[in-house]
Amino acid sequence: MTPPHATHRATGPRSLLRALLVLLAMLAVAVRPAMAQSILRDAETEALLKDMMDPLLVAAGLRPGQVRVHMLGDLSINAFVAGSQDIYVFSGLIEAAGSANEVQGVLAHELGHVMGGHAIRTNDGIKAATGISLVSLLLGAAAIAAGGGEAGMGILMAGQQAALGKFLAFSRVQEATADAAGAQYLSKAGISGKGSLAFFKRLQNIEFRYAIKQDDDQAYGRTHPLSGDRIQALREVYVVDPAWDKPSDPQIERRFERVKAKLVGFVAEPAKTLRLYPESNTSVPARYARAYAWHKSAYPQKALAEVEGLIAADPEDPYFLELEGQILLESGRPRDAIPALRKAVANSRSQPLIAALLGHALIATEDSANYPEAEKVLKTAVALDNENPFAWYQLGIVYASKGDQARAALASAERYSLEGGQASLALRNAETAMQGLPQGSPDWIRAQDISLVARAEVERTRKRR
Repeated sequence: MTPPHATHRATGPRSLLRALLVLLAMLAVAVRPAMAQSILRDAETEALLKDMMDPLLVAAGLRPGQVRVHMLGDLSINAFVAGSQDIYVFSGLIEAAGSANEVQGVLAHELGHVMGGHAIRTNDGIKAATGISLVSLLLGAAAIAAGGGEAGMGILMAGQQAALGKFLAFSRVQEATADAAGAQYLSKAGISGKGSLAFFKRLQNIEFRYAIKQDDDQAYGRTHPLSGDRIQALREVYVVDPAWDKPSDPQIERRFERVKAKLVGFVAEPAKTLRLYPESNTSVPARYARAYAWHKSAYPQKALAEVEGLIAADPEDPYFLELEGQILLESGRPRDAIPALRKAVANSRSQPLIAALLGHALIATEDSANYPEAEKVLKTAVALDNENPFAWYQLGIVYASKGDQARAALASAERYSLEGGQASLALRNAETAMQGLPQGSPDWIRAQDISLVARAEVERTRKRR
């Protein structure tokens, strides 16, 4: 039995340091970008996002395509910047947005973060917060060493509160700056800010739904300004802008409705998709959504019937042809898929994602006569987009079928270097490739590059354990 005098809370140095470490870990998690979600890749969606982004890039003084936009499979209504020139948009944001103009408002805001260097400067904010934490650690440890356990804990907790508050204030300043910069880019690009305000109104409705207080007393606990404040500040800028009453590009808006529908069909449960897009709706977006819903439900004939309706509307559309080929391929009919995919590749000017799908179909026939064509289209695919692990995997199959084990290993090294947590496999395959390739050749140098990066990652992982 514990003696009565020992029943008070543990305030020893170890307990306090453990508590501090937990708090520091919480701070680190709070400020780390959400990168765990999977990237959704779709040729049509990526083309649309690029066309929506390019005018903003030109307005910001950058080159078209200089900032890449990626879509993450996540139902959250969110977007963020990672690295220096990469914007990540959540699929939930596309689904929630009412127009392409709304999404362009978000992209303009995120571009403001890019141009402000906020993804890099956030580290400065973290360092400042950590500096306060370390000072608190030293003062707290001194108090504990002097016998003042409760006083030491108070210093530590106060330090953590100050650190978190400093970081949150740093983040709010960045958000306000990005809002102002985004408004400038929309104006220079001749794009109305109505969509930007409409999107912030959606966010404000979410704040109301979750009963988030709309006063300044709670401001210290937020990373973003309140949506109402942002709307008020931006409205004054947008309503006097010459582009305020300019209609959104009708072609961009039509493409957005298509992409939004196919995204719903791909992500949502089929029953929900069919409620949103009933069979009585014969529009292009509705057929798109239902084709994915039927395909997910293992009704390939119904899915193909919807695609036939799409192709009847536009026989040359590469994305309709791509969908037809995808359904046939994934339904176990690779030979039937090849004509549609060949035409899709030709009509899309060798779009790399579609080319990779054609290569997959050619290999899936298990007919060696199709392998030379598969090698050609897959080489084109990785030349245009070398960050597609699936294309590298398929190319590795072609090399292996030819007995070219060195290049098969190199293709596998490329694949594993792109897949998270596969550094050891990337290293092993890169070293195998180097043994079979002519030393100093471009392929050998590429294998060496992968080997060096993978080895460093393996070493870092080993040290963390």
